[in-house]
Amino acid sequence: MKAVIQRAAHASVTVDDEIIGQIGAGQAGPGLCVLVGVTHDDAEAQAIKLADKLWKMRIFEDDEGKMNRSVADGSGELLIISQFTLYGDARKGNRPGFTDAARPEIASPLIDLVVSELQSKGATVATGRFGADMKVDLRNDGPVTIVLEL
Repeated sequence: MKAVIQRAAHASVTVDDEIIGQIGAGQAGPGLCVLVGVTHDDAEAQAIKLADKLWKMRIFEDDEGKMNRSVADGSGELLIISQFTLYGDARKGNRPGFTDAARPEIASPLIDLVVSELQSKGATVATGRFGADMKVDLRNDGPVTIVLEL
């Protein structure tokens, strides 16, 4: 699994002109906008590990301005968006290939598992719609962006 984790003051995802998921609306602090890609050999173990990492990752500032707080500390919501293009390979030619991305029947349940694991920990989680043409609006806070591969 691969994730691009962005600390966001606000983020939303829209499908067909309807906002289907958002974080940061009327919220005191930032949240995380997370793009998640799944590859062929990913399984439930990677999804559970990713959820745990997202829950505990200390990338929110404490009272001294140090990145020392996590979502687990009450530091925000999460917007999880499936993103098969994270496994795009453009090393040869100019058109990326996506053979490293898992098929939807493998990827979709694993993305759902990341979301349900986070929710079971008490996180507020919004999502995109798997396989849809989505428009993502993001105000990156910091900016803080972490690329994680499990």
